[in-house]
Amino acid sequence: MIDPLAMLNVDFQSFDIPRQVSVYFDRGYIRSWTKAWFNNREDGEPSVEIELAQAARFLMDDVDRDQWLQEYYPQQMENCRNAIAKTREQLLLNPLGQ
Repeated sequence: MIDPLAMLNVDFQSFDIPRQVSVYFDRGYIRSWTKAWFNNREDGEPSVEIELAQAARFLMDDVDRDQWLQEYYPQQMENCRNAIAKTREQLLLNPLGQ
């Protein structure tokens, strides 16, 4: 399949939606949570409690950020994919911003 936007000099990263994720622990390192921020929102998404093993995998950089977000924040990731697809569609309809 040929990408119809391949001939255009478009930086798709500039159309990406910023996504950040972190993990944090209680004082005794007994419980852990993950928290995400989409589109540079200051307050972010509600925290989700996770298993300590999952937090350790995250801290060891043994997980893919987008897979992590998909697991714990599936609706928000769906919204990101839809927004990026919409932008791509608009570029296909009007590639030079005319």
